[in-house]
Amino acid sequence: MKNYQLLYSVAILLSLNFSSCKKNLDTDNAIDRYSSREYQKQLEKAENTIQMGDVSFDFLPSSTTNQIVKHDYFTLSYNEKYEQAEWVAYELKKSYLINNSFQRPFFIEDPNVKTGSADWRNYKKSGFDKGHLCPAGDMEFSRNAYNDTFFTSNISPQLHSFNDGVWNRLEQKVRYWAAKYDGIYVITGGVLEPSLKTIGRERVLVPKYFYKVLLDKFDGKYKMIAFLVPNEASDEPLYDFVVSVDHIEKLTGVDFFPELEDKLESQLEKSSDYKSWSFN
Repeated sequence: MKNYQLLYSVAILLSLNFSSCKKNLDTDNAIDRYSSREYQKQLEKAENTIQMGDVSFDFLPSSTTNQIVKHDYFTLSYNEKYEQAEWVAYELKKSYLINNSFQRPFFIEDPNVKTGSADWRNYKKSGFDKGHLCPAGDMEFSRNAYNDTFFTSNISPQLHSFNDGVWNRLEQKVRYWAAKYDGIYVITGGVLEPSLKTIGRERVLVPKYFYKVLLDKFDGKYKMIAFLVPNEASDEPLYDFVVSVDHIEKLTGVDFFPELEDKLESQLEKSSDYKSWSFN
């Protein structure tokens, strides 16, 4: 009987000691995971400083709404009236072009939009895709960056034949140029005009046109190109959609590069030369 009690006591002590060790190990692992997440967040914030060649510069466009929303890897100007961003701007570095098989998250409202971004249910049975402005494919280098593209502040109603067709071709071409030129600056949005079709309870505007404006510094010189694409199916070559940045500024009321030196800005924004961009 005494031997049984002794063995029972030893077993209790061993169990308590193991539980204590496991608790300490779990605590250490939790601390390590927390430290890793914090380190990654700090790293991403540091990398968010925009570099174009050897120059750090503020390339953000003007906002007609005064509601600028910054995420770690892209910034947007939210238009509450039309329930979408008037533009989304970001740098696409060559080092960002990584293909990861991240699981697609649900679309959710953007917590940083003070007026509240549109509910994804506005798109349900609307006949329109939840079209990304900053493509998820441009942000696959980081799970957090990828997930941020699924905020509803970063989507706009697009016909599927457009979203999966000519617009997808343009997005792929932008990634090609980002690799070729070792990074470019991208601004994307829909042309938001009154009296256009809307969808959902919140009356999300359906743009008739979408644009992309690209800026690069190559061999010590800046160059710029802009695309204006109808929200419809098209097999036309991409160069057919090239317009001047001046033209898109007139349509949107946005000043795309207000911090550029005026003479340089004027020269770049009036150009619509596809060859000078793509064959340098």
